[in-house]
Amino acid sequence: MTFAKRINALQPSATMVVIEAAARLREQGIDVISFGAGEPDFDTPDHIIAAGNKALAEGKTRYTAGSGTNSLKQAIVKKLKKDNQLDYKPNQVVVSNGGKHSLFNIMMTLFDEGDEVIILSPYWVTYPEVVKLSGASPVYVETREADGFQITRDQLSSAVSKNTRGVIVNTPSNPSGAVLNRESLQAIVDVANEHDLWLISDECYEALVYDGEHLSLAGFEGAYERTITVQTMSKAFAMTGWRMGYTASTAELASAMGKFQGQATGCPNSIAQYASEVALTEEATFLDGWRKQFIERRNYMVSALDNMPGISCLLPEGAFYVFPKIAGLFGKKAGTYEINNDLDLTKYLLDVAHITVVPGSAFGAAEHVRLSYATSMDAIKTGLGRFADAVSKLN
Repeated sequence: MTFAKRINALQPSATMVVIEAAARLREQGIDVISFGAGEPDFDTPDHIIAAGNKALAEGKTRYTAGSGTNSLKQAIVKKLKKDNQLDYKPNQVVVSNGGKHSLFNIMMTLFDEGDEVIILSPYWVTYPEVVKLSGASPVYVETREADGFQITRDQLSSAVSKNTRGVIVNTPSNPSGAVLNRESLQAIVDVANEHDLWLISDECYEALVYDGEHLSLAGFEGAYERTITVQTMSKAFAMTGWRMGYTASTAELASAMGKFQGQATGCPNSIAQYASEVALTEEATFLDGWRKQFIERRNYMVSALDNMPGISCLLPEGAFYVFPKIAGLFGKKAGTYEINNDLDLTKYLLDVAHITVVPGSAFGAAEHVRLSYATSMDAIKTGLGRFADAVSKLN
């Protein structure tokens, strides 16, 4: 069967592959501990669920305005002012069915065949794929664990060509958990201003910062008009399945993205919009408790991984992932298993330890693997015990 070239070039989501592999083993009765999930393990807070139920009971199940209800846009505008010190109007906001949908809108609206979009590596697995779907080409700029995954102006400038049209920025980062500091963000803005580039700023983990501070790219001098701020309801409110994301940009760009979205999906999910409005307008008192648990889990996980031979792990400043460097295990063997790369280690851990991790090569960093600590402390302790036991068998 023949498919379109864009589908043949598309890579499957590595995180979904890992989740599906774990599910298959569980169906066989095998106790698998998954460190692959990119979502909070907490339930959506009760008052948000109640808002969704209320909307259902009131029959708010019909189409809304294509780019989102005005009342939700008003709530988003107030949130961006309060939390990010950014001034927007409702006509600058586009509400979409999740962060991926928002990114797809951006790429399809801004980029064409022959364009290039810079992506900082390690990167979220979806960034290169949505760039390629637009017809543009991803260009990678490597950041290093030794530098805390920060970026310099020289690094970024070296990747700019006459075809470069944009830069994708993610802070806090999936997969590394790094929070870009003021110097890194200023370097990105300086290069964008010098070369007239769009800045796509994915800030979906902003509420989960434990060290340092989150700074919105659009707040830097000269960045507002060229920045598209991307947010979701997924991480801060445990609303991954509700599928709610949004962008804030210029009114002209928002109108263009709204036009594309109107043909692609019609409108965002109506019930999720009404629930999101309540989520954004009521105080998120639950977040302090979530952060406390995430910090406890993070610290335990980093300490346990750092104590394993051949592994080093940087303390992440945000999100809910650790990204240990596992190159020290390359060349080692256990029985019929030989670990020559991250994929070998991932398979070894699944087969022998019955734990799932995501290979770093999916994020453009093959000397690493990603583990999520968005799971219970009991699961973390048991899973890392299995990890350590599996590593101890390698020689």
